[in-house]
Amino acid sequence: MPLTAPHPYIHWSEGGAPRTARWRSESGTAAPARVLPADDTLSADAAYRLACEGTALLWRGDYHNARQLLQALERRIARGPRKGGDARPALASPSEAFHRHRQAQAQRARVLGMLLLPLDGDYGVPLRRAPDARAACAEAWGPATGEPAAVALRELLGLVGAHEWRRKGVEIPALGGARIHPHYGVFSPVRGEYVDLVAQAPLPGTELAFDIGAGTGVLSAVLARRGVRRIVATDMDPRALACARDNLDRLGLSAQVELLAADLFPPGRAALVVCNPPWLPARAATPIEHAVYDEGSRMLRGFLAGLADHLAAGGEGWLILSDLAEHLGLRTRAELQEWVEAAGLRVLARADARPRHPKSRDAADPLHEARAREVTSLWRLAAR
Repeated sequence: MPLTAPHPYIHWSEGGAPRTARWRSESGTAAPARVLPADDTLSADAAYRLACEGTALLWRGDYHNARQLLQALERRIARGPRKGGDARPALASPSEAFHRHRQAQAQRARVLGMLLLPLDGDYGVPLRRAPDARAACAEAWGPATGEPAAVALRELLGLVGAHEWRRKGVEIPALGGARIHPHYGVFSPVRGEYVDLVAQAPLPGTELAFDIGAGTGVLSAVLARRGVRRIVATDMDPRALACARDNLDRLGLSAQVELLAADLFPPGRAALVVCNPPWLPARAATPIEHAVYDEGSRMLRGFLAGLADHLAAGGEGWLILSDLAEHLGLRTRAELQEWVEAAGLRVLARADARPRHPKSRDAADPLHEARAREVTSLWRLAAR
């Protein structure tokens, strides 16, 4: 039986000789089957045609010209077909518009992902005027292996952007202006309204709290600063646990917070159990999207179903949830209330806040109208 390669590779011919490089893709995209070397002489129209046909372009020219080409590809995708018009049927519902939009975004990502950059064995980009992306790559992938690789330019730009977020941090008013430093692949707390809701809700007790889905550790930090003596924070993602540990260490709160790799609840019962699950019940197309999309509302329903068994007497569960899914027709308020009642829970109160995030400027984006009506809520739940 042939051995399976531990990592995917891309293959191409250059200078009359076969070449190979390790394929890097945090988005989970398969290694392209067809790869051609390309440089500054390639026109944007030719690049667009090749990318649409599924041919990846391994860039050998100037780095900034590669970025300009990527922008040119984006303009051609936005322009759409030049002939024939739009023959798509009228949309029947917001959910249909949402799913169609996600399909278009996936196609856009596929085409843009065909522009590749080479990487040296130390994650250096061997192109003219290329930035030093070694730290960004190491944060996402771990130490360099000495093996040449290739990555989509679009993905490398995401790694560099994440590195800057991690370096600068996100200011959290609820922590007195202290900063949370999100790691690559961990949801950044740029939407501060859900953090403020946790900072303002009346505490049912201060002895022990559970933070389900720790992420960056921001909610654990807020609870610790509010005087909760001990917090057990869980997450299944090793990156999230490492990120939370880093932030708690920076804030001097590690002694109050225990981090545990677990699916939802830790053992025992607590006076307070907090959960901020992914808000949209749709299938994640890439591993990174799991912070936003939760197929079948698995985490939300699991939290509700197990909450009563993990609450101390008189304890509360705090569910932080946007109603964006309701505006998109992906989940109804009645369904959510049915899940609450079926879990043997009752709603004590609900606090709402308007989100403070940039609205989409694309009128064709179904999130554009939904976000204009979106409200983030903290549901205070108790066992019946």
